[in-house]
Amino acid sequence: MNRLKYFLCGIMLFLCGCSTSVQNTDDRPYVMTTIFSSYDFARQIAGDKVNVNLLLPPGSEAHSFEPSPKDIINIQNADLFIYTGGKSDSWIDDILSTIDTGNMEIIRLMDVCETVEEELIEGMQETDHNHNEEAHEENDTEYDEHVWTSPKNAVLITQAISDALCESDVANADYYKENTENYINQLNELDNSFREVVNSAKRDTLIFADRFPFRYFADEYGLKYYAAFPGCAEETEADISTVTFLIDKVREENIPVVFYIEFSNHKLADAVSEETGAKTMLLHSCHNVTKEEFDQGVTYIDLMNNNIEALKEALY
Repeated sequence: MNRLKYFLCGIMLFLCGCSTSVQNTDDRPYVMTTIFSSYDFARQIAGDKVNVNLLLPPGSEAHSFEPSPKDIINIQNADLFIYTGGKSDSWIDDILSTIDTGNMEIIRLMDVCETVEEELIEGMQETDHNHNEEAHEENDTEYDEHVWTSPKNAVLITQAISDALCESDVANADYYKENTENYINQLNELDNSFREVVNSAKRDTLIFADRFPFRYFADEYGLKYYAAFPGCAEETEADISTVTFLIDKVREENIPVVFYIEFSNHKLADAVSEETGAKTMLLHSCHNVTKEEFDQGVTYIDLMNNNIEALKEALY
């Protein structure tokens, strides 16, 4: 953490001398988002009326991202800046507290949606449990930040982005409102599809041999879950008790699928699969996409529709 603070201090010194060297020459409103899901929500609303940009490079892992001086300048130049909040975005709060945000509209996703505390999921390593206990003892409760994984929350986020664009760009407000209505209809259809899968399933339990960024998703659809690590865990090397627990749980409940998330090496999922015969599958949290997926124009809806098919294999 101290290394990051020193890094940010260096960036701010850089900004003091160079903040006028990078300018947005596009006349359209300039929107900067930190992760793929909010980037996609914004572009679905804005179409070609807004210059929408993704801070996190496609193909990179969100939890290990460190900003460059150019990234910070791009944030500073944004008319609308959209970020998640939570412990993985603490560096953003530091940056925003030191730059002039007077003309910038800011949306923090965790302020848009009702949040829940990050919890110890049965099966998680004891180190994560100790970390959470210490946080509670210090009255520094950590909240799960992966709010966008629930399509219902995606509707709230989409509406918040739309409202901000309509307010800042009145001339195109009707265009944004029409796109918003159409996109929210798609999100509601997605929500209905997930409910149909869950309601007709013979199981209601998910096994994640990986991080678990799906708390809001699972809560929305009444799914049980066991995982190796919480959503933003820095530790991803499982101890033997975690591996044993997940293997036993798969065997006890005859679970057909063990999930991993995007950009995982899925070694743990492979290990559980080898011991149990369960299939390993990706459940995409929409944190980020590969460069190839980005270039192909993949969307949040596309990724979530893939998740529907994965859930069918896991729950049927």
